[in-house]
Amino acid sequence: MASFWLVSAFFGAFVLFSLDCNDAVEFKFTNFVCESYNKSWFTFSHCRLKAINRDKIVLNMNGTLHYPAYRIKIHGKLFKKANGYKPWLYERTVDACKFMLHKSDPLVSVLYNLMKDFTNINHSCPYVGPQIIKDFYLKPELMRVPVPTGEYLLALKWYLDAKPQFGTNFSASFVEDILAKKN
Repeated sequence: MASFWLVSAFFGAFVLFSLDCNDAVEFKFTNFVCESYNKSWFTFSHCRLKAINRDKIVLNMNGTLHYPAYRIKIHGKLFKKANGYKPWLYERTVDACKFMLHKSDPLVSVLYNLMKDFTNINHSCPYVGPQIIKDFYLKPELMRVPVPTGEYLLALKWYLDAKPQFGTNFSASFVEDILAKKN
């Protein structure tokens, strides 16, 4: 009897993992907010979401760094929504200049790989002038980390020369429904 359940579980797992799960995933932005704390250092020209179709929402951001930034730290918190956003699931401060050289933080690498093709923020320090993210949309096939279905908020505070200069908040929904694949 135990072998029957073992074979059934193995067959069920095989069927689930052999499905093309990317067709059953909806991963899109729901909100994007940016705020400059010090407009003499950094200003936003625009930051907005644009709906392309029902399943694809692109993010566009254009900001200007008025002085060269050699020391950049990013303090990030990840929240999951459940009757309001719950206390952070993940909190991390990353030296952005060091990360761009070595890409040694696995979770930050996943987030960076989601956006690297849509931005000019893909080189090592210093950063100066226009910082652009254009037509960035979320690709579920690039998520290499198991994520439960839900709404998430990634709050980033950007420190330049050890002072908070601006903040960006990205909200997204991730829905995985393997049994109800889209046509």
